[in-house]
Amino acid sequence: MVTLRICVGTSCHIKGSYNVINTFQQAIEEHKLSEKVKVEAVFCLGNCTNGVSVKIDDGEVHSVSGLSARKFFETEVMTKL
Repeated sequence: MVTLRICVGTSCHIKGSYNVINTFQQAIEEHKLSEKVKVEAVFCLGNCTNGVSVKIDDGEVHSVSGLSARKFFETEVMTKL
């Protein structure tokens, strides 16, 4: 199971964290990955200036926008399955 942790703290919320979450959830549904990918909303991944912050499992923190979320899912998440 791959876990995506998306920051929903103030800075990331303002930068569109819920749009990123929705994009990830749509991609999971489209690819029928609900048994393989889990989305978690978390508070502060320590990357406030570069948010929206996303962490895959216990890996590094990535900066993702609503516009780049779909590509991020395809290039970073799908390759871990």
